[in-house]
Amino acid sequence: MNTSKTALILGATGGAGGEIAAALLRRGWTVRALVRNAAHPGLDPRIDWHEGDAMRADDVARAAAGVTVLVHAVNPPGYRDWDKLVLPMLDHSLAAARANAARLVLPGTVYNYGPDAFPLLAEDDPQQPLTRKGAIRVAMEQRLAEAADVRSLILRCGDFFGPHAGNNWFAAMIKPGRRVRALLYPGRRGLPHTWAYLPDVGETVARLLEREGELERFARFHFAGHLVDGDALLAAARRATGQATLPLRAFPWWLTRLAAPFSVLLRELGEMRYLWRVPLQLDNRRLRAWLGEEPHTPLEQAVAATLRGFGCVE
Repeated sequence: MNTSKTALILGATGGAGGEIAAALLRRGWTVRALVRNAAHPGLDPRIDWHEGDAMRADDVARAAAGVTVLVHAVNPPGYRDWDKLVLPMLDHSLAAARANAARLVLPGTVYNYGPDAFPLLAEDDPQQPLTRKGAIRVAMEQRLAEAADVRSLILRCGDFFGPHAGNNWFAAMIKPGRRVRALLYPGRRGLPHTWAYLPDVGETVARLLEREGELERFARFHFAGHLVDGDALLAAARRATGQATLPLRAFPWWLTRLAAPFSVLLRELGEMRYLWRVPLQLDNRRLRAWLGEEPHTPLEQAVAATLRGFGCVE
């Protein structure tokens, strides 16, 4: 097995992929990434950018030559054509990981769980999702579990947020690029929800990969992140924006129903409502037993960095 520290990131311009790349770079890894336009301005010069498409197996195979880790953090933009694109892209990553005896890393979500597993989710809990995205997430994990000749690592997380996050619930609670006028909370007031700050997620993946020799072939961990309610998020947002009277308002779920025929994003967000009806939490005891602690940025600092990244505060 190749023992060099070289990783290929699919989705390095996105939230999870970008933060995993940054964490690996801090640890002296050589990081490559696949991107459609390698000449695009603003790409991190520390990364070796390879032009290509994750939907083309040959492009992934060429970029992955000689790597020891392949991070599959790529998703169709705006949730479009998940049923047609997600599994073929994962199959290309699996083939490339197999050809290089590389560890395949998949940032996971809670979408693959149904209410029968709530409110505290452990790694081995049954997966009976209620949505199409959840069913696809289950199928993705099954692909990895059944690939006996590929080593894999899944880190399941709550809703992502961070300064470089893409499609996510935090962005739906505000208006990126504008001054924050209210925080639109999707759950009941006082109902906690699990959030995963992406820089902490990237740090966690990097620390786990540094213990490659101890990981199982099919390794799964849960990332607890921040279990907070709307009032805690509001307090952090008030401090970040300097607006002591910033209001907390109910998220307009009616809009997701009304716009579902015309907006893929709003339709997909509407399907996730069931995740906001219980105090959902990920059990991270196994992760803490491995790492000693879970990387954890204080909520106020994480919310402030996220709002700056969204262009909502200077």
